[in-house]
Amino acid sequence: MTILRLRGREFRPGEFAIMAVVNRTPDSFYDRGRTYGFGAALEAVDRAVAGGADIVDIGGVKAGPGDEVDPAEEIRRVADLVAAVRERHPRLIVSVDTWRAEVGEVVAQAGADLLNDTWGGVDPALAEVAAKHRIGLVCAHAGGVVPRTRPHRIAYDDVMADVIGRTVGLAERAVAAGVAGESILIDPAHDFGKNTRHSLEIGRRLGEMVATGWPVLVAVSNKDFVGETLGGLPVDERHAGTIATLAISAWQGARVFRVHDAASARTALAVVTELRARTPERPVVDEPLGGRAPKPE
Repeated sequence: MTILRLRGREFRPGEFAIMAVVNRTPDSFYDRGRTYGFGAALEAVDRAVAGGADIVDIGGVKAGPGDEVDPAEEIRRVADLVAAVRERHPRLIVSVDTWRAEVGEVVAQAGADLLNDTWGGVDPALAEVAAKHRIGLVCAHAGGVVPRTRPHRIAYDDVMADVIGRTVGLAERAVAAGVAGESILIDPAHDFGKNTRHSLEIGRRLGEMVATGWPVLVAVSNKDFVGETLGGLPVDERHAGTIATLAISAWQGARVFRVHDAASARTALAVVTELRARTPERPVVDEPLGGRAPKPE
């Protein structure tokens, strides 16, 4: 597997990075607008850094259905915050959750280090923006669904094969566009274009995605599949399920973890790191699956 490089920092195989979520939205499923205000969002970034976040992922549009947010409004919500965070935390890796190239261009100029495309490459020009500014890109799987929509009776012959095929394809396309392979992550995107059964299968088979050689990001924090698996728990009761899923993902080799609670995730992953270090034999994958991986260091 490769070394992941973002903003001059290196994350080697076996090392984990915590990506904290900060939403400048009035209707987030998790915080319900608590960090919509500029000051509140900046304070949330400070708390995340204090809790051990390596990356902060700033979002200006709710992932699920809701009020229309055009590119100008998305830029208004995130660009100034990116600039302020860049000045306030010079070493912090700043990510922006967007699928729009025009938003990516503005936030890259403001100081973003990573574009988190959670909707699976619906705007191919986003990779070109990442290449132009020499920043990173997250290539996620959304099953080809339209951004901000929920799938209706979506089906896959083999969900993990589809995830690997699409994300590796997007990563290779990004490399062809000029994005550095060492700054690309792939993300199975639990719940995006998937039902709970699909998300659980991805969780069980995440090692297959890790075996491609591309660094894997997982974003499972407080998601619907966690709540449904635990009998329909509401968002504010999904923390334990989230931590369990993070640990299982880490054990299988995921590298970056997008979470709402950076401090508890950091603690849980420290335990996984120690357990893995004390395990005498761990499987070693000699050949990548699902497509060409970046050349190992």
